[in-house]
Parts: sequence; C-alpha cells; structure tokens
Amino acid sequence: MIIREFGVRHGRKVLAAPLRRGQQCLRSLSTETSGTPVATADPAVEAAIQSNPENPTVPSLFARAAKPTRRRPVVPDTTKADWETAQQLKRDLNKVGAHVEHRYSPFDVFRNPPGPKDVTLELLMASQAHMGHHASVWNPANARYIYGIRQGIHIISLEQTAAHLRRAARVVEEVAYHGGLILFVGTRPGQTQIVTQAARLAKACHLFTKWTPGTITNSDKILPGIPVEIVNEFDQPIQGFNQHLMDRRALVPDLVVCLNPLENFTMLRECSQANVPTIGIVDTNTEPTWVTYAIPANDDSLRCLAVIGSVLGRAGEAGQKRRMEDAKNGKVTWDTPSEIKQFMDIQKKRGEWSKRAAAEEAAAKGEGLGGNQPGPSAPKSEAMDEVMAELQMEVDAAEADDVSPQLRKMSRRTE
Repeated sequence: MIIREFGVRHGRKVLAAPLRRGQQCLRSLSTETSGTPVATADPAVEAAIQSNPENPTVPSLFARAAKPTRRRPVVPDTTKADWETAQQLKRDLNKVGAHVEHRYSPFDVFRNPPGPKDVTLELLMASQAHMGHHASVWNPANARYIYGIRQGIHIISLEQTAAHLRRAARVVEEVAYHGGLILFVGTRPGQTQIVTQAARLAKACHLFTKWTPGTITNSDKILPGIPVEIVNEFDQPIQGFNQHLMDRRALVPDLVVCLNPLENFTMLRECSQANVPTIGIVDTNTEPTWVTYAIPANDDSLRCLAVIGSVLGRAGEAGQKRRMEDAKNGKVTWDTPSEIKQFMDIQKKRGEWSKRAAAEEAAAKGEGLGGNQPGPSAPKSEAMDEVMAELQMEVDAAEADDVSPQLRKMSRRTE
C-alpha cells in the first residue's frame, strides 16, 4: 500500500527526468538487485571532458597534492644578549623612579637578628605573635594575656608580649653578665637553627633533641665524665686543676630558655626542683606557672620563635660584652667557688713556702762558703717553721669545712 502510493505520487517526476537519472531512480525503486554495482558519472567531470576531449582537466578535488610536513623555524639563541641587555637596562634605570622598599625575607632575622631595643608592636604582629589557639582549648590562667576573640581564635595582647619579652631579655643579660650558664632548648622541628643561633650569640649551650629525664636531678648518673675546665675572667682556661676536677659534679645551668614548654614539661619540673629559673613562651593553651618568666606569644610560628630567640640571644651577647669590658678594667662580676678558692689559697701558701725554703738554702750555702759550715743537715729556721704552721692551719680549716676528698688528699702532700 505504501509502495504503491509512493510510486504513483512520484511517477511523473521520474519519467520527466533525463534518461540517465530516470534509469537510476527506477533502478533504486525496483526490487531487483544487480550482481555488479554500477558507477555513476559526475556531470561536472563529463562536461569538462566533452568541452575539451584532447586535454581533459581533472578537478582539484582529485588533483590535490599531499601537504608537506611542517618544520619548526630555526630561531637563534639570544639568551646571552637578552641577559646583557636586561643588566644594562637595570644599571641605567637603577636610580630612576620611586625608592624600592625592603621586602621581607625569611633569613633576615638570622642575618641581622633584632635586639631588645628593636622590639616593637609592628615587629611582633608581623611575626604572628598575636595568634593564639581556639577559644575552646584555652587555659583560664592566661586570661590576663588575652586581648580578645576573633572568629573563635584568641588574640594575644602584643603589649603584654613586648613587656614580658623585654623583662626576659633583661634577665638573660644579667645572667650572662655575672658569668652564668644559659641553656636554650627547642625540640620541635624547625627550631634547630633558632636555638643554635641564640646560643652562639649569648655564648651559651643549646639543646634541640629530646630531653633525657634526670639530667638535672640525677646528673651524677646521667652525665658522668663530662669535661669541665676552669677559666679566668677572660674565659681563658687555667691549667693546674685537673686533679681537682676529677671528682667534681656535673654543672647545672643557671638559666633555661624553653621555646616549647608543652613538650618539655619534665625538664621544667626538674628545673623547679633544682631552683633553676626558666623562661618559656606561653601560648593560650599552656600553663604559665610552669616557667619562672613567661612570654605570652604564639609558640607554633617559627617566625615568632626566631624573633624571640634572636632578641634573647642579643641580650646575652650584650651581657657578655659588658662582662669583658669590666674584666679589662679589673672588675670581676662572678665569685670563685669556695672549694676552688681554698685550693688556690693552699697552693699559694705552698708557693710561698717553696720560695722561702729556697732562700734559706741559698743563705746556708753562702754562710758555708764564708767559713761557717753548718753541714747538710742544718735545722730549719724559725721563719720556715712559721710558714709550715700557717700551712697546717689552712689544711686543718679546709678539712673542717668538709671539702672534697681529692682536695684533702692534695692538701696533705708535703713538698
């Protein structure tokens, strides 16, 4: 039904078309299939052939040649010339235009560390010292250091930070001035360079590894055989005290500066038991009573820790410089330990006895050459007896004060 209507409807058009096209349409509408496909000619190609049969032209569609491969153009290397041009332009325009301000560099605080006089609120804010922890993890004992809350984060008052930092710097300077031993501790990753530089400036000690429990309270067992030397007011080693230093106890620091009190609670506890003052950076989640001198600041920012460590290191450097200047003027700012002082007094008395004994022997030899020959076994003079009596009194006083056994052993030896 559909095929019949289609044929009737389009039959007139099929018959009215040219014969070649009509045959094609009839063949396509017929149900018979030919065995071989019949190729149809392009009218444009046949028209071109009929117009010029001797020199037929092929359409451009079939005569198009293959495209050649594209090659990158060879560009000469002008890197050196461009660099020289840029350098020349920089030299020409160096003094032209506005003044270029100094920009922040992470290593500026190590190349030129700030001192106590350089502490400003702008410096502390730029180092993120005001950023505390979340309000839900705060320690109520730090309420006096907190300025307010911003988006749930506690903001530390920078005025409190600056005041406490200047006070801690003053403590470090005075301890260094009186010849005390200062220890800088920072055990978190990234704090190694901070504590080492602070210790180098203050001529102190540093620790950036885990604290060994009992280092202060049980130093005789934890630190056996640590080399100790005796120095003068110019920090120059003095010879002649090796036997006295053999049985001396390990040294205990006079001041400890801790950059992360949360991880070093054991060390702070030992310092409190040994009456060693401590300085610590206290964040909003830290107990401020753990340390003697608290510095409210952000203990998670390495930039903040670098600023605080540099300020304390500069303070120790100023104290050491003052001590050396006073030593040149003949003023000693520290006291010699009592046992060392007694040992030096005994050695001094023995030196005087040796000089007097040598003088007496020389006088005896001179008298023998003059005619009076008392003989080799002449009795000692009264002056020598007085010196021996004084020396014995000093030795008895040293034993009464219960000095070290090694010192008593050295005092009993006679020359």
